[in-house]
Amino acid sequence: MADLPQTMTAIAIREPGGPDVLTPEQRPLPVLGDSDILIRVTAAGVNRPDLLQRAGAYPPPKGASDLPGLEVSGTVVAIGHDVSRWKAGDSVCALTNGGGYAEFAAVHESNALPVPASLEMKQAAALPETYFTVWHNVFERGHLGEGETLLVHGGSSGIGTTAIMLGKAFGATVIVTAGSVEKCEACRRLGADVAINYKTSDWPTAVKDATGGRGADLILDMVGGSYISRNYDAAAVDGRIVQIAFLQGAKVELDLTRLMTKRLTHTGSTMRPQSISSKARIARALEHKVWPLLSAGSFRPVIHATFPLREAAAAHALLEEGNSIGKIVLTVQ
Repeated sequence: MADLPQTMTAIAIREPGGPDVLTPEQRPLPVLGDSDILIRVTAAGVNRPDLLQRAGAYPPPKGASDLPGLEVSGTVVAIGHDVSRWKAGDSVCALTNGGGYAEFAAVHESNALPVPASLEMKQAAALPETYFTVWHNVFERGHLGEGETLLVHGGSSGIGTTAIMLGKAFGATVIVTAGSVEKCEACRRLGADVAINYKTSDWPTAVKDATGGRGADLILDMVGGSYISRNYDAAAVDGRIVQIAFLQGAKVELDLTRLMTKRLTHTGSTMRPQSISSKARIARALEHKVWPLLSAGSFRPVIHATFPLREAAAAHALLEEGNSIGKIVLTVQ
């Protein structure tokens, strides 16, 4: 690391609050563990957990960086003593435990993946958080099978657009909910078989109409609140519901009768608190099953907008508006 700078520009959270609390400051470069790689960051993805952390509602795990940012792409510039896979100069994208909003980020080597051949660095930065999350929750926890129907709430979000493309790639019928005509059309262009405007339609009824009364085999839900009971209505017998967030709130009053009569499974997960080894296992699955499709150009992440690193506050404000389609990415000069 002798030829690297002593400090870097990073985006810190001055205090819990709105986008304006994101502040550029100088920080020492991350200290590498024996199994870590140091990445000179080219781009970093912006995700809703970053907004929650900024607001004081999602503290980083013990030992993680206090800086926001859960995914980056860039070039390996240094490696820990025990690193075997990567070398200086390799192009990678990686899932971080925090610290992505900076010129340099350190990650465990097993949580990094090669940049797919067909993608630019800014596109690769939009992969890890959403692809790890969708793969784990839709295919590992939700056990989506070929020929099944997947219902995705928030279809135009980064998670939603990823779930559409992966669901279709692995043979599912995909139904989404979204909040405008424009968002529904964008979801259809990505491959969604049915897009329901939840502001103008009763989406549980629309889901049952689209499936001949059967309902969805798997529901990926980031909304929570009133959607939880309605998911039980929209689910097929033996259906599965996977919860990944609670934008409408986590505390609800429920009649669980349909959980029993329909033999439903309701599960959920969060990605950040999972162990390095758990994330490494997901990374290996993605590299084996999804990365070849990305490299072949079968699909690519949807980028709504990019901002320079120092304009992270504007990126957060845009994501909070709720009008973006796909991912928002920070670029590092």
